[in-house]
Amino acid sequence: MSFAARRLAQAVPLLLIISLLVFGLIHAAPGGPLSLYLDNPNVRPEDIERLKRAMGLDKPLGAQYLSWLASFVRGDWGYSYADGRPVTERMLERVPATLQLVGISTVVAVIVSIGVGVGAAMRRGVDHAASIGAVAGLSVPVFWLGLVLQLLFSNTLGWLPSSGRASFIGGGLADRLAHLVLPVTVLAVAHAAGWSRYLRGSVRLALAQPFANAARARGVTETRIVLRHALRHALLPFATVVLLDASIMASGAVVTESVFAWPGIGSLFTEALAKRDYTVLMAFLMCASVAVVMLSFLADVAVHALDPRTRNAS
Repeated sequence: MSFAARRLAQAVPLLLIISLLVFGLIHAAPGGPLSLYLDNPNVRPEDIERLKRAMGLDKPLGAQYLSWLASFVRGDWGYSYADGRPVTERMLERVPATLQLVGISTVVAVIVSIGVGVGAAMRRGVDHAASIGAVAGLSVPVFWLGLVLQLLFSNTLGWLPSSGRASFIGGGLADRLAHLVLPVTVLAVAHAAGWSRYLRGSVRLALAQPFANAARARGVTETRIVLRHALRHALLPFATVVLLDASIMASGAVVTESVFAWPGIGSLFTEALAKRDYTVLMAFLMCASVAVVMLSFLADVAVHALDPRTRNAS
């Protein structure tokens, strides 16, 4: 069996276990799917029983899980309890905004991480400053940083819009880019802080290898060694980390989207959480889990294909 087939065979049972945990946790949450109707004094007990039968909630929990899993695999994710619309439709209309935010944030974070990581590996002064900045970036809560940026650049200086994806009156490319600046900054800072330290360590590890010492003996400058040799060796593990974190960034954009009222799937999750919209919550959590597992699978396959040491080990 090939390496990719073995990894995929491991991913399938993992997703099944995750689906069991997600389903169990959602159904163990207080209130239950019918809490919105139970709080309404105009809903009669016989209406509640009719809703239970319509939603399949009168069946045993195991039967409910199997029915939900079969429907989820087919792409039938049910209907929102909040507005009755298909969950698939509600999520698909939010995906482009999240992909835009996460995609641009990832590109910005990668560029910043490479610049800071390489500079920190080559210059001691840059390393000290980068270490302080990385600790600050990793320590500061995302929601706090977002609020501070809103207060400074939107409320106080008035340079940038504080929320949304575009102005109500409609704007062009410049308006959309202005709305992207603050949320992209928050997401990029949070990830570039960790990625830059990881790349710095990888570059320094590469600089200690025999090929780097041989290049120094030939009179090659340190800058050339870093840019032509060490960075190439350090980028493979760095790319793996970025690939793994990309899915986490997408699912973890919940806080950022909520702070900046960004109309993505993260803000949809917070809305569903407030309304106890269980079908939307289940779909979001499972999609996030599938994204993390699949990107982890792709990262393993990419490393196996590009790094001969892993091919020999397997």
